[in-house]
Amino acid sequence: MTTPASRHHKRPRGEGQWALGYHEPLNKNEEVKKNDDGLNVRQRIIDIYSKRGFDSIDPADLRGRMRWYGLYTQRKPGIDGGKTAILEPEELDDRYFMLRIRIDGGQLDLRQLRVIADLANEYGRGTADVTDRQNIQLHWVEIESVPDIWERLEAVGLSTTEACGDTPRVILGCPLAGIDEEEVLDATPQIRELYERFIGNPAYSNLPRKFKSAISGCPAHCTVHEINDVALVAVENEQGEKGFDLWVGGGLSTNPMLAKRVGVFVRPEQVGDVYDGVIGIFRDYGYRRLRHRARLKFLVNDWGVEKFREVLETEYLKERLPDGPAPQAPRDGRRDHVGVFRQKDGRFYVGFAPKVGRLDGDKLHLIADLAEKYGSDRVRTTVEQKMVILDVPEANVEPLVAELEANDLKVNPSTFRRQTMACTGIEFCKLAIVETKATAADLIDELERRLPDFSDALTINVNGCPNSCARIQVADIGLKGQLVVNDRGEQVEGFQIHLGGSLGVNAGFGRKVRGLKTTAEDLPDYVERVITNFEAKKKEGESFADWVQRADEADLR
Repeated sequence: MTTPASRHHKRPRGEGQWALGYHEPLNKNEEVKKNDDGLNVRQRIIDIYSKRGFDSIDPADLRGRMRWYGLYTQRKPGIDGGKTAILEPEELDDRYFMLRIRIDGGQLDLRQLRVIADLANEYGRGTADVTDRQNIQLHWVEIESVPDIWERLEAVGLSTTEACGDTPRVILGCPLAGIDEEEVLDATPQIRELYERFIGNPAYSNLPRKFKSAISGCPAHCTVHEINDVALVAVENEQGEKGFDLWVGGGLSTNPMLAKRVGVFVRPEQVGDVYDGVIGIFRDYGYRRLRHRARLKFLVNDWGVEKFREVLETEYLKERLPDGPAPQAPRDGRRDHVGVFRQKDGRFYVGFAPKVGRLDGDKLHLIADLAEKYGSDRVRTTVEQKMVILDVPEANVEPLVAELEANDLKVNPSTFRRQTMACTGIEFCKLAIVETKATAADLIDELERRLPDFSDALTINVNGCPNSCARIQVADIGLKGQLVVNDRGEQVEGFQIHLGGSLGVNAGFGRKVRGLKTTAEDLPDYVERVITNFEAKKKEGESFADWVQRADEADLR
């Protein structure tokens, strides 16, 4: 465990920063963590809760420490969105859990995929959602089932450890790591090192808040480094040496901030120590007074990258890092790896689009069976709620594509199927205000019917609450769930609309037009209208995000 040598970074005592000597818990969450490390709940689940049932669970474990193993109680059915912020947690809790399986780097072999499929069918009523952080989530899990689920996952090298909680969560990686013809560097060894060194390590299991990581050599920048707490993006310096560019302090939610370049060149063998330094700064200097100000982005924003770099180098690494180059601009095209492309070894990968990430155990079995039938043992998840089958011999590509398409796993999807994402929503989430998955799926169907020839890149991200799990601020059309009043004066499900957000070269948050909202019922009409205006008034080669910045408000309504 790294201990800072210096104590000269002064902030008000009230921020609760450990490095300044302030260890007294300043809120209930910090008190729960001080009373007992979240990692210790595992044994209680195995020995007590799974044997005695739901009612035996200590409330501090139920709504706190169980997240350290990927377990959240799901929302009790029938509670409308208007009560989300009013009811106490115990009134919202169902007796079932969402279980998040972490899939670092999105990497799965067929044995692992089949185990997840079996567990979904046996214990999760078939549910298996691919998230926008490469995980797979099951629902309807009972506490009695958890030890068996863990045993079977761990037998094939999978885990739910620190899939949630104030911990280093899943490490995003390019699903094409090691096979992309244009890859700068394969970050798989670094992802493996970080997982083995930091996940489940008590030195890093009490962070101020969640800690999101990404490391990739992908030329499409598919791991959205701009919105992670820490990201390492592969680069090549002037000497032809390949390494990583360090970014820190990204995150969305209700106070979005883009990550900032620290400006250092990190050699592959230094990645573990640099990550140790960044997560150590967060643990030791992060704000622990107010939960909504506890993410790393607030510290980075207050300090600035120059000070962050100084503390990293002098207090944690004990060495200077050389300056390094910024990443190349992302290659043209979408970041999702959907479609058929040649690998560097001459075989092909086939990326396909489940509708808004919604799958089930039977579909996962089908995907495994098709991969095996056509010569592959490796499947990947993406940060866009999509999947990729690797290593397909050229002769097998066409029949594989045909079977995937026949089973509604689109390899050649419409823009709307390809680029619409949705969070869990009110169906299962206790924070949600509106339904999302079915709303987004219906929107896709309706837009495909109304705008069959639309082919521009266009992201539509649907979120059930203000927390932006589905990244609404960086979508072309970002939809934030809330209750709105319809034409008949009734309070109904609807969305506040953000327009023109983007990542990449011109990364920025979406434009909010005063009072721009829609009901869920009117959502297809609204999206059709704004896309039609875009098509009529865009300049040659102009993106939707660029058009939004100059468009008249009337064209955005």
